[in-house]
Amino acid sequence: MLEVASLGSGSSGNATLVRSATTTLLIDCGFTLKETLKRMATLGVAPSDLTGVLISHEHSDHVKGIGPLSRKFGVPIHLTHGTFGRLRDNRLIAYELFHAHAPFMMGDIEVDPFPTPHDAAESCQFVLRHQGVSFVVATDMGVCTPFVLEKLRGANGLLIECNYDEDMLRNGPYPPSLQHRIRSNYGHLGNVQAGPVVKAIDHPALEYILLGHLSEKNNTENCAREAVLASVSDAGERVEVLKQHAASRWYSISGQAVTTESEYNQVTV
Repeated sequence: MLEVASLGSGSSGNATLVRSATTTLLIDCGFTLKETLKRMATLGVAPSDLTGVLISHEHSDHVKGIGPLSRKFGVPIHLTHGTFGRLRDNRLIAYELFHAHAPFMMGDIEVDPFPTPHDAAESCQFVLRHQGVSFVVATDMGVCTPFVLEKLRGANGLLIECNYDEDMLRNGPYPPSLQHRIRSNYGHLGNVQAGPVVKAIDHPALEYILLGHLSEKNNTENCAREAVLASVSDAGERVEVLKQHAASRWYSISGQAVTTESEYNQVTV
């Protein structure tokens, strides 16, 4: 079994906890150290509980608290060469560089990183596996490529990006240049892109579909949820929208349902 909880997910900061019985990982740390510790405490997690931290890319909403967390507590930070080279604060006490195509172990959780199309130096996301159970983080990508789609298949839990509602983005406060950046193949997944991705990988053992990285100015929880349910109408109880300014509950992912390759929806995204 894996347990997953979000410390917060959105344009202002992102951080996700994933744990087994003996290993606790933090994926990204996009809040100040004070806020990170506060939200971890609400979930019963202390810095000393962390086996390590995984960093997806160097944008501030994913790395704001990394330097202080490393220096104060010595938690090992794992990141790609490209991300390390672009960090504004790279004074890390302990860090490990990984290749975005090479799985590795952190405690008893296998980390399978995969590159994603995003406007960062070496952006990647992660499949986390433990005793046959898998959880995938898939945010910060402008398009879901066939390669990324294959990484998502078979997941027992999924955190997928629903960054923007198209109408809200078009009619909102962002200038055309920023709108173009968000919509581009190296920007973010919008609601209408996320729905077909979920439909393409849905299967009976996909227990939770967590919608994250919502823009505070260009999306709403209802818009994101309704867009995904328009593609996967029977997923209502499995779909939850993560909040920006509060930690979620813990989600327990068991992976007990049995599936075969023939059960996967082969919709092309």
